[in-house]
Amino acid sequence: MLRILTLITGLALVGACTQTQLYEEPEDLGEFKLRVNYAFADKAVQGPVSRDATPQEWTEAIQKAVDIRLGRYQGSQEYDIGISLEGYMLAPPGIPVIYNPKSTAIVLVNVYDVGKKQFLAKGKQFQVLEDTTGGSALKGSGNERTKEEQMSGLALKVADRVEEWLAEEHKENGWFDLRPGLIQPIESGQAIQNPA
Repeated sequence: MLRILTLITGLALVGACTQTQLYEEPEDLGEFKLRVNYAFADKAVQGPVSRDATPQEWTEAIQKAVDIRLGRYQGSQEYDIGISLEGYMLAPPGIPVIYNPKSTAIVLVNVYDVGKKQFLAKGKQFQVLEDTTGGSALKGSGNERTKEEQMSGLALKVADRVEEWLAEEHKENGWFDLRPGLIQPIESGQAIQNPA
C-alpha cells in the first residue's frame, strides 16, 4: 500500500502534455475481439487529499472507456480483459499556479485468451495521468473539472494505454495472430471506426 501511495503522490505532481481523444484511429490488433470486459475497484487505495469516489463509479467509468476503445475490434478470436484499479488520486480544488495537483490512476491488467484457455498477461501495471488543458494548467484540475470528468478522463487514458500495449504485443509477439486451422472471416480483424 505504501508503494501505491508513493506512486500516486509522485505522479500527481507531474504535468501531462498530450490530449487523448475518445475516438482515435484503431490500432492493428489482428484477430482480437473483446468477449468480456472486467473492471474491479474494491481494493483501490485512495491517495492523499483525493476527492472521494466509489468502486462502482470507477468500475462503470473504466468499463465504458474500454468498451469504446476495445469493443470496436471485430476479429475472429475472443479475449477477455480484466482491469483492477489499484490506486488513484482525484485532484481537489487547489491554489491556482501555486498548488495544482493532477489526477492519476494506477491499474493492473490481465489478458485472457478464450480459445487457448490461458492468460497472455497477468498483473501488467500501468500508471496514467490526466490530460492538461490550458484551463486546468492555470486554474488546476480540481478547480476546472468535476470529479466525474476527472474519472472519465483517467478511464480513457487507461483504455488508450491498454489498447496501445495490446498493439505492441501483437506486433512484437504475435498475440492476436490468426491461429492455424481457423478459417478467417472476410471482414475479420477490421475495427469499426466510431464517429468523432
